[in-house]
Amino acid sequence: MLDEAMVALAASVGSGVVQAAGTDAWLALRNRLARLFGRGGRRQEMVQLERLDRTAAELTAAGQDGNGPEGNGNEERARHGAAWRTRTEDLLEQLEADERAAAVAELRALLAEAAEAARPAAGGFTRNVFLGPTAVVSGDGNVQVNRFDSRP
Repeated sequence: MLDEAMVALAASVGSGVVQAAGTDAWLALRNRLARLFGRGGRRQEMVQLERLDRTAAELTAAGQDGNGPEGNGNEERARHGAAWRTRTEDLLEQLEADERAAAVAELRALLAEAAEAARPAAGGFTRNVFLGPTAVVSGDGNVQVNRFDSRP
């Protein structure tokens, strides 16, 4: 059984895969994840590359915000995020302690690099989300929340 930190890391991997699909960070993340999940086996690495490619294709078809031809981007993002979280948890549970420590370090480094690659070069918005009377804007490592009602 995994501890909280590893479960959180697995969730971050799931989110990272979904967020990186279709960005400049995708190719590096895709290749390194496939290598890690393949665990040294060329055939297994190819299987993982195919899974990652299928993930990217389905997310692209669905659209990042549900505006794609399929119109279900949010559902697809959640589904693929959960699938990669589960795959990561399964991988970490199978590894011996020393292998697990190395995999955790690799995953953390990979996520940090993907986040850095996805960050806009200078001053820009990466996400705008409107949730009823609240708008959330994030970019350049910052988050701004605006409420459009009388609450403090």
